[in-house]
Amino acid sequence: MVNPVLRGFNPDPSILRVGEDYYIATSTFEWFPGVQIHHSRDLVNWTLVSRPLNRPDLLDMRGVPDSCGVWAPCLSYADGKFWLLYTNVTRFDGDFKDTPNYLTTCETIDGEWSEPVYLNASGFDPSLFHDEDGRKWVSNMVWDHRTDRTYFQGIMLQEYDVDAQKLTGPRKLVYPGSELGFTEGPHIYKRDGFYYMVVAEGGTGYNHAVTFARSRDIWGPYETDPNGHVITAKDNPEHGLQRCGHGALVDTPDGRHFFAHLVSRPYSDNQRRSPMGRETAIHEVSWNAQGWLELVDKPENYQRFELTNPTVKHYTFDGDTLPEDFQWLRTPVPSDILSLDENPAALRLHGRESIGSFFTQALVARRQTHFTYTAETELDFDPEDYQQMAGLTAYYNAHKFHYLFVSRHEDGRRYLGLMSCNARMDLHTDQPLAEAPVWLPDEGRVRLGLDVTGDVAQFRFAIEGGEWTQIGPQLDASLLSDEAGKGEGANFTGAFVGMACQDITGQRKHADFYSFSYDESRGVGS
Repeated sequence: MVNPVLRGFNPDPSILRVGEDYYIATSTFEWFPGVQIHHSRDLVNWTLVSRPLNRPDLLDMRGVPDSCGVWAPCLSYADGKFWLLYTNVTRFDGDFKDTPNYLTTCETIDGEWSEPVYLNASGFDPSLFHDEDGRKWVSNMVWDHRTDRTYFQGIMLQEYDVDAQKLTGPRKLVYPGSELGFTEGPHIYKRDGFYYMVVAEGGTGYNHAVTFARSRDIWGPYETDPNGHVITAKDNPEHGLQRCGHGALVDTPDGRHFFAHLVSRPYSDNQRRSPMGRETAIHEVSWNAQGWLELVDKPENYQRFELTNPTVKHYTFDGDTLPEDFQWLRTPVPSDILSLDENPAALRLHGRESIGSFFTQALVARRQTHFTYTAETELDFDPEDYQQMAGLTAYYNAHKFHYLFVSRHEDGRRYLGLMSCNARMDLHTDQPLAEAPVWLPDEGRVRLGLDVTGDVAQFRFAIEGGEWTQIGPQLDASLLSDEAGKGEGANFTGAFVGMACQDITGQRKHADFYSFSYDESRGVGS
């Protein structure tokens, strides 16, 4: 297995098989539409087939903080349809978490999903287990805000009434977790008369791990696997794949078993920063004579992906839909920020709030999937003053981004500016060209480019028909990572690169982007 199988910000995988088809659902946090579902026939080659949370009634994240929104979906199949559970987290900092959990269903993986059913809000990572007798059970971690306790109280269980469309009956804390703590991400399986509970533990950073427990009764008590954590890299910093944990189990038609779980690829042991965020890997596992899972692929084989077939992706915007690699932030109303028909040859972004806004910002981007890449775009933008900007951004969140933009000086000249928020929690930006902007012709298209080589980022530009010219200093690309800023346990997405437009005057001045490209061919060992 060549890992990760889903590169670039695809964490918390929930995997299942329906016949000969495999599906993985992963978290999307504040990026819209919510939840990515990939399909495969061989567990190796995966294709994005659905982002199901694509309507305001299913998901509205306007105002949610960075790294909130959709956490840890659970995808299952029973009774002739797919079932999807998800959390829309609306508060992160402080002693409290606000974590409403929902359920939606659909007969086809890429169809119109049902209106959501509200479940509870006691914690996050809801999971649905379909028992052999037809009963259905929801488990989730419980968040304990009391200051004399650990925040992660354990795993709660309650029955789901399909007819009433609500949780019913007693709810009980059935598994407190192992000594590692931070117990979350539950899934329940049944085998040989045992209920097996798999959880993620240790936090989603470098102590992350997968723990199994089992019981003859779904209500417990659950015995923790005496062999320890079945999957982890916490004691092996030399492994190419780190932060291994939070995943789910699947079997194959021929009786083999595989575990899909999140990983990250830091630059190196010395520079533990992961610009691609948490990705998805798959490893084969087997049941031992004592009835516990163990790895078939041993930890020493946790080698990260090596680039073998580099590609260049050229995107145009002359179709009716946005290319599937792209997402935007928070708003469930894309017409508020973009149009593909006002200029049929371009993606038109309507300038909205400031870059980093938690509400409605016009930023459309794709995942960074390689340590080394080149991105380019061509835009036409006629700003009226300095409060209107549009350009190319490498973006992680509100306190981690680099942005090359077109704007207009107070003396009437159009210019290129550059700003970076270098993982500063006060959100202040560095603007290295503030005293020496690069002047542009008063009208016409401009090409903007970005070259990222490991932890170094360099912007460039070209005026219509001209040659490329580097602009600004070399920038620190490693800041666009989980670990920078608030740290690995508080940043959950990954670096994106894309197009943005702001109009702080509120007039919604538009910019037209005629193309975008992402070139991974310069990278070796990405």
